[in-house]
Amino acid sequence: MFVLLLVVNVLAGLVLHVAVATPVTSLIVGVATAILALWFYSALVRRLEGRRRPEELSLSDARHGLVRGVLLGLGLFALTIAIIAMFGGYHVLGWGSFGGAVTTLGVMCSAAVTEELIFRGALFRILEEKTGTWGALAVSGLVFGGLHLFNRDATVWGALAIAIEAGLLFGAMFAATRSLWLPIGLHLGWNVAEGGIFGTTVSGTAGGPASLLQASISGPPALTGGAFGPEASVIAILLCIVPTVLFLILAKRRGRFYGRGARPAAQQD
Repeated sequence: MFVLLLVVNVLAGLVLHVAVATPVTSLIVGVATAILALWFYSALVRRLEGRRRPEELSLSDARHGLVRGVLLGLGLFALTIAIIAMFGGYHVLGWGSFGGAVTTLGVMCSAAVTEELIFRGALFRILEEKTGTWGALAVSGLVFGGLHLFNRDATVWGALAIAIEAGLLFGAMFAATRSLWLPIGLHLGWNVAEGGIFGTTVSGTAGGPASLLQASISGPPALTGGAFGPEASVIAILLCIVPTVLFLILAKRRGRFYGRGARPAAQQD
């Protein structure tokens, strides 16, 4: 399942590489590839897991989970960049492009969905049955961060930062809710804020579509994240640790933190 979903992610990226020619095509193709990836994941679950219904993608939780996640992602990144700006590391130069922001939204719709299906829907969920929640958090987080080493301006520190701030946070959210919609929403909100609103580098991939704001980053890499982008900033790591801990506490209180050999069911709130 993990390998097949990786292939879907690569194919979606190739299609979007062509579609980013215009904001409209980017948005349409981004949403379409996200929907196709969700359908493919559901089909895989039914095929490979004894016709199990993918409750982690229950439509009844979709709107609520996505909205909460997007708002949390937007808020977390806005707070991150505000603190970086307070210390002189982020400067707004002027208005950018609304069309560029729409293009970024299309790209990130596809990326957020496919990556969460791969790393939380497949890798975390199935590893948890073998290693328990702690093992699934560690392994899925490290693999998630490690794959970002293939990005153009990637650094080992940046990959490790993503493993901590995003890999652990998304895993903790899934553990607490047993739903993929909340981490998908947060992933989308964070990436859109980062690349589509505030105009910063996303995970070591510079030179993306224009954003709503034109901005510059300057200062020590520990503050700004350097060429990798704000995700490699110590500020981002410290801020994201807080909701990670809160979601892990919530998972334990709800009895959704499992030991090795357990077979957790996908539960809905």
